[in-house]
Amino acid sequence: MQAKKYPLTLYNGGRICYNEYMKKCRITVMRAVRHEDLIKQYENPVLHACDMREGQVFTANGWQRPEGLCQSAWDSMSPFVLALACGGENLYDGWMKNKKSAMISCNDGFRPVSFYIEALEEDAD
Repeated sequence: MQAKKYPLTLYNGGRICYNEYMKKCRITVMRAVRHEDLIKQYENPVLHACDMREGQVFTANGWQRPEGLCQSAWDSMSPFVLALACGGENLYDGWMKNKKSAMISCNDGFRPVSFYIEALEEDAD
């Protein structure tokens, strides 16, 4: 099956990409932290907060949010998923050992979750 061609323009590592074939990306929950002192001091009681678990794995089909992935986390990581899905590399100028990856945290200051995002060789549907 041929990869779906997406009509988009992306500034990617110093070059402009047009109509790139998108890849799937694996998103792995690496670390979930709870700042109990900040929660106690500043947060109103929340019945259902974050339910991400370390080791949990999601697969983004191109730039589509995987089912079950927190919307707030997706909002933080989606630009990086888009860049990697479109062939972006070296997003941190050599910081990451895998040049087709990124380490991103969600924007929840009470219970931040770190996600490892890596582009796969598999084409998006």
